Amino acid sequence: QVQLVESGGGLVQAGGSLRLSCAASGGTFSAYAMAWFRQAPGKEREFVSAISWSGQNTVYADSVKGRFTSSRDQAKNTVALQMSNLKPEDTAVYYCAADRNQGRPRVGQNEYAAWGQGTQVTVSS
Repeated sequence: QVQLVESGGGLVQAGGSLRLSCAASGGTFSAYAMAWFRQAPGKEREFVSAISWSGQNTVYADSVKGRFTSSRDQAKNTVALQMSNLKPEDTAVYYCAADRNQGRPRVGQNEYAAWGQGTQVTVSS
């Protein structure tokens, strides 16, 4: 099973940018679709974005479409989430997840068997 470690979270003002990274180890990275989910205080964890095993297909939640971009580096076994024009409602713990799937990326969290420990993103108004 692949292991995942997120990094890059922090505190940023509204309108600012952050780049999250997720490093994968212990598995064949290219066999996995990768996704980002987030959980705000008092709320359920929700889907943010997903990228296919090849990087050719991406899916975004409507709330982040046009502001967030997901990418992956197969050589470095990493996936990134570039977040721009951040809003206070983007404040959450962001989780990286892996789905052993070589089809189109899926959005249901139950499809993802491996999870990172999460990284905090706080957007101040």
